[in-house]
Amino acid sequence: MNTSKKVALVTGSATGIGRAIALAFARAGYDLAINYSRSEKDIRVTEQLAREAGAQVAVIKCDVSQEAEVEQMMKAVEEAYGGRLDVLLNNAGTTIDTPPKEFDTVKVEDFDRVFAVNVRGTFLVTKHATRLLRAMPSADIINTASIVGLRPGPQPLPYSASKAAIISMTRTLAGALGPKVRVNAIAPGWMEGDWMERALGDNYERLMDRRAKATPMQRCATAEDVAETALAIATSMRFVNGQVIVIDGGYSSIT
Repeated sequence: MNTSKKVALVTGSATGIGRAIALAFARAGYDLAINYSRSEKDIRVTEQLAREAGAQVAVIKCDVSQEAEVEQMMKAVEEAYGGRLDVLLNNAGTTIDTPPKEFDTVKVEDFDRVFAVNVRGTFLVTKHATRLLRAMPSADIINTASIVGLRPGPQPLPYSASKAAIISMTRTLAGALGPKVRVNAIAPGWMEGDWMERALGDNYERLMDRRAKATPMQRCATAEDVAETALAIATSMRFVNGQVIVIDGGYSSIT
């Protein structure tokens, strides 16, 4: 399944932001490697939609927190596309349900799992993708961070801390991998959809409406907004490197 088109690897692309990013790149003419850990039914939906958009698609199961599995994933990408990889989108992530004020009830194993997937996973995939990315004339790494990695929010403490770590990692890697490989991060604000529903619970509708009214754009972010930004970084923002692009409709600029 070699390709003459550019190739993007999107981790955690079974649902949500990952699926939206994969489809945005497919529609822009990229072939894809899409990754999942548990949600095979959902990743097959992503696969079908990407194929309908004209992309070749390699579906790869991998727990990004496990180095041996990451190594196998990168071998699968290399074999599928003849060693070509132009864009790595580190999107795989997880969280827990514990509110920030109840941080002292978080179990150590739950804290460690969030960091294993979100931080170690980003490190491991980047580590093993670097050889392929450096072989391209130019390449991009785009990490999914969060606004709560920059300022406090309603997300659980391990999640917020992990996203702050990803932001720091992004800036460090931008210096380590330049000039051939650019490294940036996207930081969504409050987003419509299942992720924030789980975080806000029964308060979802009320708090999302309040946040939308306080946002200059008069709405909250969507997965498609995030995907559009990721695609723009890879395709048209060629001198942007080491940056964290906040996607919140201007909310954090005025509050």
